[in-house]
Amino acid sequence: MSAVLRLSGHAKDLGGGFTVRRLLPAAQCRSVGPFIFFDHFGPVTVEPGAAHDVRPHPHIGLATVTYLFSGAIMHRDSLGYVQQIEPGAINWMTAGNGIVHSERRPESLADQPYVNHGIQLWAALPVAAEEVDASFVHTPAAAIPEVRVGDAVVRVLIGTAFGQTSPVATYAPTLYLDVQLPAGGVLELPPALAQEMALYPVDAALLLDGEPLPDHTLAVLPAGGTAPVRLQAGDQAVRLMLIGGDALDGPRHMWWNFVSSRKERIVQAAADWEAGRMTSVPGETEFIPLPEHRFRAD
Repeated sequence: MSAVLRLSGHAKDLGGGFTVRRLLPAAQCRSVGPFIFFDHFGPVTVEPGAAHDVRPHPHIGLATVTYLFSGAIMHRDSLGYVQQIEPGAINWMTAGNGIVHSERRPESLADQPYVNHGIQLWAALPVAAEEVDASFVHTPAAAIPEVRVGDAVVRVLIGTAFGQTSPVATYAPTLYLDVQLPAGGVLELPPALAQEMALYPVDAALLLDGEPLPDHTLAVLPAGGTAPVRLQAGDQAVRLMLIGGDALDGPRHMWWNFVSSRKERIVQAAADWEAGRMTSVPGETEFIPLPEHRFRAD
């Protein structure tokens, strides 16, 4: 196959000592399918009293996609949804014309340590859907289809693959898979799975068409490939995530938690947040202020 773009990402401190590995956006690659943001967090042990809560903050023009391998996060938003996010479930929050949410330690785990480990993605909404009404949909783990393909066990989190279709609704063709390979196991990916695709080994290295791919590396596959992509685990079992879908329908501007095809819309969202014009999360008074360095439309 043609040269694969490999992104190693960088560490990003979200505050309180909570550090994530951010793979997208990158200078060499701004998006894969609709996905414009890729954070891998953990595994991190959350001790009682640790300041890992994410206070209320706003979004526009995107959908957040949260998936846990272990642990728990309590989601609360300005629509009134309160949902404990647990391993294996897909939580799709459409920001659209504006939403505010927090991500906190569940009260049931307040006095005990636990391990949080997962992936958070942002998907840019198509231009025609950037201003849809906000919404939140929780799809439990039991509703996610799972299929054995050769040596692999594949969970179809979003989209359609290997004869299975996820119940998660999207605004554009989108693909998100959780693949587990045993030691030495092989999986061949058909070239027509998605228009754009990238692979991310979560916990061990693997061979991608015979070439080593270290863990924690996002491998962006060349678009338009016509041959299957061969994945093989080494001496260890490996878990990998596949993201992809149709290419974005135009460039996007991204600043802080805001995404839009129009710069002036981001400026307006910042002004609305600063002026307190966005609906708050019921029962919460904390909030994350705007960054000091402001976005400019000119």
